[in-house]
Amino acid sequence: MENQATTRQLLEIYYKGFAEKANWESMIADDFEYIGGDMNNTTPIVGKQAYIEIIKRFSQRFEAMSVKEMIIEGDKASVIGNYDFQFPNGFKINGNVSENWTVKNGKLQSLTLYFDTLTFMANLKP
Repeated sequence: MENQATTRQLLEIYYKGFAEKANWESMIADDFEYIGGDMNNTTPIVGKQAYIEIIKRFSQRFEAMSVKEMIIEGDKASVIGNYDFQFPNGFKINGNVSENWTVKNGKLQSLTLYFDTLTFMANLKP
């Protein structure tokens, strides 16, 4: 893994950009796999561009985010992200999201999210 960013470095760059809603995309692998938001559907959404589109929509819902906790073991990491959400109906809430990552060939390869989808989806309605 010489000359490749470590898992921690990749995540630090990703989350710095993610919090600023800019410059996080370069950390994502072209064949990135994303699972999140529906426990009944564990089929990953594949592709960097597909993930970018998901994040464009998700970014409209949070005003601020920070990393609350990060545990790294080799090419795997578990992060608790803390978000200040603002919904179209005016509801605001602070919530944690469990974000589980894998790294491959110097890029973020996959992400599986766990969060309160019931509250999230209920407040998307105006």
